[in-house]
Amino acid sequence: MVGRPLSIRRVSDGPSLYTLSFWLLSASNFLFSASFQMMIPELPDYLTRLGGREYVGLIIALFTLTAGVSRPFSGKITDTVGRVPVMAFGSIICFLCGFLYPYLVTVWGFLTLRLIHGFSTGTKPTATAAYVADVVPPTRRGEAMGMLGLFTAMGMSLGPAIGSWLAEAYSMDVMFWTSSAFALLSIGILLRMPETLVNPQPFRFSLLKLKKEEIFEKQALNPFIVLLLQSVSTGAILTVVSTLSTSLGITNKGLFFTVYTIASLVVRLVFSRASDKYGRVPILFVATLLLAVSMGLLMVTNSVLWFWIAAICYGLSGGMNSPTVQAWTADLSNEHTRGRAMATMYIALEAGIGLGAVGSGWMLNHLSGSAGISGAFALSGLLALVAVAYLGWLWSKHERVKTPVTDAVIQEQE
Repeated sequence: MVGRPLSIRRVSDGPSLYTLSFWLLSASNFLFSASFQMMIPELPDYLTRLGGREYVGLIIALFTLTAGVSRPFSGKITDTVGRVPVMAFGSIICFLCGFLYPYLVTVWGFLTLRLIHGFSTGTKPTATAAYVADVVPPTRRGEAMGMLGLFTAMGMSLGPAIGSWLAEAYSMDVMFWTSSAFALLSIGILLRMPETLVNPQPFRFSLLKLKKEEIFEKQALNPFIVLLLQSVSTGAILTVVSTLSTSLGITNKGLFFTVYTIASLVVRLVFSRASDKYGRVPILFVATLLLAVSMGLLMVTNSVLWFWIAAICYGLSGGMNSPTVQAWTADLSNEHTRGRAMATMYIALEAGIGLGAVGSGWMLNHLSGSAGISGAFALSGLLALVAVAYLGWLWSKHERVKTPVTDAVIQEQE
């Protein structure tokens, strides 16, 4: 990195956490998450109709592959060129891919587009998390990440239901173009946002040359391990839950996503400051236990009631987990490597989702009857329990978040 040392420009030094920039970012996140999520429930059947049933596991795996590969680059560019340009780049990719899906109607054309589409989530969330960490005080990061996550979760909740409705009422092409329009609106909002990185550098291709230490941020090791183990469950959900929905007679395959996201919204509203008050690790411990319970229920369920209960548990887990692990990563990093730390955290997310998707897709195609579905969720639940054990070990070692709030909590307990 050349030039003067980078520093962060806070958008507002006033008492309000929720500035105009924060609300613009939240609106952009809503549109972005709805854009790429609305097509997820329909893609397995769409690929099957194209003649690619055996590649269903690649729908998510290819997407997460490029998302994961792009993380170190997006982290470095976020820390040098700026947060806003990287967010805009991710939304542009989402816009272009949504527009092109109706025109690439071969199996390999579709899979190639999924590979490219992954760059969108490999860039925008990294810069978004760094931007939020820049503009809020450390002792309110959990609250801020939770509130931002409300809008992301609303997009992920409404997106699948809207996508399935559009596909059924109109066509897959209309759904794809609507996804593209949402991404375009997301870009428009970003144009109104001020940059938080002081002295940003112009982009040049030499910035894409990574040193070894720029690929993985060691400060984010613990969040990386925990999120990697948790995210296999997400890969299983994205790949298998639509098949399970159909087997239970649920015609709208996006409803599972809607139910779990509503549960996620509720827990974010009620417990938005929990990790700021009690520490990141204790909240993650509870969230991961709920994740294991959800996977266990999905593994054995044969009724719609338990299916919805599993969705609620999964949503409660995600509502606590997502903002907490982001805040934890921000706490462990410094302002000069924050983008890289966030990228490292998201590498774990993409790797876990990809492994979960490939493994679940393989089980779905090679195990008979419902064994593939049960096996996918059994493996996911087992890995969630491993994450519970790791978090328990960290908790016992007082590996708490290093912020004034949580330091005070530890001192009181000791």
